[in-house]
Amino acid sequence: MGKLRDKMEADLKLKGLSVNTQKTYLTCAAAFVKHYRRAPAAMGRKEVRDFLLHLIDVKKLKPSSYNVYAASLRFLYAYTLERPEEVAWIGHMKVRQRLPAILSVEEIEQLLAELQSLKLQAIVMAAYGAGLRISEVCKLRVEDIDSRRMVIHVRSGKGDRDRHTILPKRLLQLLRDYWKQARPKGPELFHGRTPGTTLSRESVNKAIKLATERARIKKRVTPHSLRHAFATHLLEAGTDLRTLQVLLGHASIRTTVRYAQVSPAVIRRTKSPADRLRKTTAPQPPSQRQRRRSA
Repeated sequence: MGKLRDKMEADLKLKGLSVNTQKTYLTCAAAFVKHYRRAPAAMGRKEVRDFLLHLIDVKKLKPSSYNVYAASLRFLYAYTLERPEEVAWIGHMKVRQRLPAILSVEEIEQLLAELQSLKLQAIVMAAYGAGLRISEVCKLRVEDIDSRRMVIHVRSGKGDRDRHTILPKRLLQLLRDYWKQARPKGPELFHGRTPGTTLSRESVNKAIKLATERARIKKRVTPHSLRHAFATHLLEAGTDLRTLQVLLGHASIRTTVRYAQVSPAVIRRTKSPADRLRKTTAPQPPSQRQRRRSA
């Protein structure tokens, strides 16, 4: 895309979108250009429509993935090319909400045991024990770990919001063991291959996938599964939704409420109004006289 890519990248920054969103939108726009091998400025509504149909009919993209491509093309034409009329018609495909598979405490232990380094164990424990997104774990700095107050300072989380979350004792011990072994240089707690860079989410994802296979866990496990487990296990232990919302960094309580739907333990603790009804006597079978009358 050349200069157009540079302009789109600058526009995305000016809109204040996250780095991950910027990368994703640029990747989707590049796929659109590669599909037609033409400049976006030379195309319009028809090409956009045909490309989105191609994603549905040929690529068989799920609604959530389709929506990302649609958002990218809306941005490309509405802001970068300043031709909003070409994409004003694009809608948002409804995404079916599925309940995630929740790892048990025993499965978390199995996963940790199969990780090949203290660094990976500390990363997974941070995601599970503190409820961090993997992107938040990868960006942690040494100064963010407050062992005196037993909290973690999460900087620039989703929506560019800061928050504090809990620092479990087991995580703190793992971090100390990792520090003694690795002695990370620079502010990053989990640096990439070279000092001054942060560990990539892709590396963590690959390590978790391999550990899941070795542990023979049949559930679909992703880095975000650890955050799901954190929320569900806290709810089952009696943590209220408002506290959980703060720990997870959710802007809306509605996002947090879905974990109550996931946890069978929370559902079992809920009393049905049917259990408050008075006992009723079982209906008696009709007598022989009543049967003759009805006949």
